[in-house]
Amino acid sequence: MVVGFLFSSCGENEIVLPNTYEPTPLPLKIPPLFAEKILDPVIPFNNPQTVEGVALGRKLFYDPILSGDGSQSCSDCHAPENAFTDADRFSVGIDGDIGNRNSMPIFNQAWNYDENFFWDGRSFGLEGQALEPVKNPIEMHNTWVNAMASLQSHTDYPDLFFQAFGTSTIDSSLVTKAIAQFERTLISGNSRFDKHLLGTLTLTPQELNGFDIFMDETKGDCFHCHGNANNPLWTDNIFHNNGLDAVITDIGLGAVTGNPADNGKFKSPSIRNLQFTAPYMHDGRFATIDEVINHYSEGLQNSPTIDPLMKAIATGGVQLTNDEKEALKAFLLSLSDSEFINNPNFQNPN
Repeated sequence: MVVGFLFSSCGENEIVLPNTYEPTPLPLKIPPLFAEKILDPVIPFNNPQTVEGVALGRKLFYDPILSGDGSQSCSDCHAPENAFTDADRFSVGIDGDIGNRNSMPIFNQAWNYDENFFWDGRSFGLEGQALEPVKNPIEMHNTWVNAMASLQSHTDYPDLFFQAFGTSTIDSSLVTKAIAQFERTLISGNSRFDKHLLGTLTLTPQELNGFDIFMDETKGDCFHCHGNANNPLWTDNIFHNNGLDAVITDIGLGAVTGNPADNGKFKSPSIRNLQFTAPYMHDGRFATIDEVINHYSEGLQNSPTIDPLMKAIATGGVQLTNDEKEALKAFLLSLSDSEFINNPNFQNPN
């Protein structure tokens, strides 16, 4: 560990004062459309982005040291090749236990304005979200006391925490701050559709037709929850009951708020990177994009808390033709960003 000192003389006595350590600022790389269309990213004042903090968070994200038996890291359920989600319907914890939700993908979280994370919104802020998997008994099944002791006794981590935060004393707050800094760098904004909007690529007629269907209230009617060309996040980050079940068994947001009107509501995910993020929905029930489209076309289920935006509930869905379904799928796939999942800055550094 390198510590700087300031030397000054006072007669025969020399006073030695430690310099105030400041990590190196690291502004986020904002895609052009994000800069044009939406507000600035949300960076907590007490957790600014730094070179050292991001590097530490990246190392922690891929290191199984945080799990109870040292076998599982954050990346096991949030893999870069899957746009930082899990290809399995339900992730398996260190003890072989299986959850009941599909892992949410991680990208563009620096613009998550409502700050409610997880499918049911149970955690506040990206830093708060990172606290839960470590102590969850069906995930990493550790305690933060044990996790901090493992990090503190490690040969590298005390120095890395000093470089990032000016202290080699490790606590859970600093761990989650570092992970959140890394996660905020996971920005996806270079899909075919992005290039089309920037005028550097022309979409196919089928893709353009699919976008029109997506935006048409008499056709796909998808934009209310998943945005439009002026919203590069492609989500409203709001909770909806989208007609998955007539009888609701997983009440989602309702379990967090205690309000029965919220039963069956789950957060709208971004429709970016669907090429990489199967399976779909909060419980991963749909293995393919075709199944998702079929659900909204003819598979809607009515229930007491169905979202008013599901306007075609009386007919079971929007009733798309096969050609319309194929066009909509082509548009949705045009929002996938291969550069994002292959970005070397996001890969395992260990």
